[in-house]
Amino acid sequence: MSGETALAAAWTLALVASLAVLFIGEVLGQMPCVLCWYQRAFMFPLAIILGLGLWWGDARVGRYGVVLGLGGGLFALWHLGLYAGFIPEPIQPCTETGPSCTDENQLILGIPIPLLSLMAFALVAGLSALSLKEPRP
Repeated sequence: MSGETALAAAWTLALVASLAVLFIGEVLGQMPCVLCWYQRAFMFPLAIILGLGLWWGDARVGRYGVVLGLGGGLFALWHLGLYAGFIPEPIQPCTETGPSCTDENQLILGIPIPLLSLMAFALVAGLSALSLKEPRP
């Protein structure tokens, strides 16, 4: 896979993930929890930065994809730990009275939202790193 193809795949994934969470929040009316907001803060810039890097032909824009992907992935991993019950209840940022992505009804195609987020960040970071492997002109 060429560097440009990997970067285009990372951008497409970031764009689809950004549009999906906007659809969940704005169309379906599901309010995001605190950890979802933090993950959005990493995913939304990815769609913009990687897209601009493709537009301008910047072969090194993948560096930002790796950093933002890893940062967002850490929040997604924490969120998944809450969902799976590995992290104790008292430090859980999702509450019973407010929005929560740790409930069992928060599944998309049978997959929990935190796991989907983690997979998206891991793929974006991996594809961004792959885009940097190609020798620079």
